Amino acid sequence: MTRSGFLGAVIVGGLVLVAILAPWLAPYPSHAGAFVDVDLAYHPPNADHLLGTDGVGRDLLSRLLFAYRTSFLLACVVLLLAVPIGVTTGLAAGYLGGWLETVILRTTDIFLAVPSLVLAMAILGLFDPSLTMAMVAVSFAWWPWYTRLVYNVTRSIRTEGYVEAAETAGAGPLRTMFGEILPNARGPILTKMTLDAGFVILMGAGLSFLGLGAEPPTPDLGTMVAAGTPLLPDVWWPTVFSSLGIVIAVLGFNLLGDGIRDLFGADESC
Repeated sequence: MTRSGFLGAVIVGGLVLVAILAPWLAPYPSHAGAFVDVDLAYHPPNADHLLGTDGVGRDLLSRLLFAYRTSFLLACVVLLLAVPIGVTTGLAAGYLGGWLETVILRTTDIFLAVPSLVLAMAILGLFDPSLTMAMVAVSFAWWPWYTRLVYNVTRSIRTEGYVEAAETAGAGPLRTMFGEILPNARGPILTKMTLDAGFVILMGAGLSFLGLGAEPPTPDLGTMVAAGTPLLPDVWWPTVFSSLGIVIAVLGFNLLGDGIRDLFGADESC
């Protein structure tokens, strides 16, 4: 793996560890919930609160550590929902072809014609905002990208010798798709999943910024940015540190995704 990929792995691994150990690492774990102390409201960074406090006196560092839990949960659930749907439909369209290919690809085109954030906002507008509905809405907007990716990969390798050998040996469509084609598409899929994790975190923060994601008092990066934005530039620390939290997470996943892409590219060239 390249140096940048290794750096991405360190960043992502560190953030995941921080999210898991948040109850023990956070200086004020109770501030991740419905804690209020107006006397501490909007204190700038100091020895007691390294990143300062928010509008109700909660420690921003503690909430930032817990907010990563929300972000990683969103990314994991979205990918666990979107990837299987996209991979299955992409394999079916690319390998089986015919009318099924036409239906799947035209449906995919319809979804891809609408920006993912706009589609997710439209879905969330029909329901009460919550983290659960944000997960479902983003997943609903995300699966077509995997359909297109896996379809293109399937079309490019469906005539390879090992696929034809499996068909000659009597392997059925399911065995050929999931036993022969899918393992050879793991590189592009894993690369996209890693890159998408960062984009999902960014989209989740965007939805929360608009009030369509996690509800208070749940710690969330987008909500924390939104709460501090009206107070800029005087009270800068809630927005700046929360935004940096998003940037670090997205940067880590992007670097890791590039490293995985290079790793699989090197394997395939050997």
